[in-house]
Amino acid sequence: MRFPYEWWLSDGYPAKGIESHNCKVFGTFICGGGSSMGYKLAGYEHLGGVEIDPQVADIYEANHGPQYLYQEDIRQFNKRTDLPEELYDLDLLDGSPPCSSFSMAGNRDKDWGKEKKFREGQANQRLDDLVYIYIDTIKKLQPKVAVLENVKGLIQGNAKAYAKKMKAKFEAAGYKVQVFLLNAASMGVPQKRERVFFIGIRKDFNLPRLSLEFKEPAISFSAIENKEDLSIINNTEISKLWIKTKQGKSFSTEHPNGSYFNDDKVDQFKPINTITSDPGHGSWHYAIQRRLCDLELKKSGSYPIDYNFRDIKPKYLIGMSVPPVMTAQISNQIYRQWLKPIKEAA
Repeated sequence: MRFPYEWWLSDGYPAKGIESHNCKVFGTFICGGGSSMGYKLAGYEHLGGVEIDPQVADIYEANHGPQYLYQEDIRQFNKRTDLPEELYDLDLLDGSPPCSSFSMAGNRDKDWGKEKKFREGQANQRLDDLVYIYIDTIKKLQPKVAVLENVKGLIQGNAKAYAKKMKAKFEAAGYKVQVFLLNAASMGVPQKRERVFFIGIRKDFNLPRLSLEFKEPAISFSAIENKEDLSIINNTEISKLWIKTKQGKSFSTEHPNGSYFNDDKVDQFKPINTITSDPGHGSWHYAIQRRLCDLELKKSGSYPIDYNFRDIKPKYLIGMSVPPVMTAQISNQIYRQWLKPIKEAA
């Protein structure tokens, strides 16, 4: 199944060729709604979610009109005793706990256990324990299926201990869990974005293990390029690096101190590298000295062209989000292999 990476909210849901099955899903750490849109493209009824950042929650409300929206810390949500019964009868619960503590580009274990002021929530908080807090949410709501998404670094190096503990907590909460390392570029997303997915099904459902294999043809930058954007950024140091750097390579390969690791020149014949939320760094055009424009970022992140970002830069929300098409592909398989048989047996 190929979901469109270029699409509009005004087209409505689900995606063409998909029938609404109305399996109910609720999200946590919903951010701009990348995952939310993916579920709706795949035929799900998305009820809303939890988001700590008031500015982002406002944007989510404007674009998605959720039935339930809790603008608060997930820890506070877990203490609630006034949740509607509908949230205790979910087909799927989704969560992407903020992942900067596990990113291979960050401080990793130097920040574990520390409270810091992160952009997520604009308040002092720990991020490394949110994966466990989210599993507490799963235990509280007991959905049929639970999905936890995070960065590749969660299963690398010292973070493997976290992953092992997460699997044990999933099991203790009553779920059989599988761990997948998936690349959005193999799912019809014009972006190389590797993410880890912990996907669990409640133990009372006796179903085969989930099989996830995606082999969509790679979509090159040339397919999403905005040839009308001829703007040039004038910066002496950047200019020298941009001129020297080969397509598909990081600027750090030409910098004497290896700086500008997160700036790269795109290869016109390949998908772009992972979009990050960092406004000061990112991919540059292969032939014109400019950063990727908003239209190119929307397409490469499979965000709708008419999404209302309000006062937030598109790159931030797109970089923070799971690409909608990535979620659509995964959740479509979850429905076909697990939720549909459960519904038919009911």
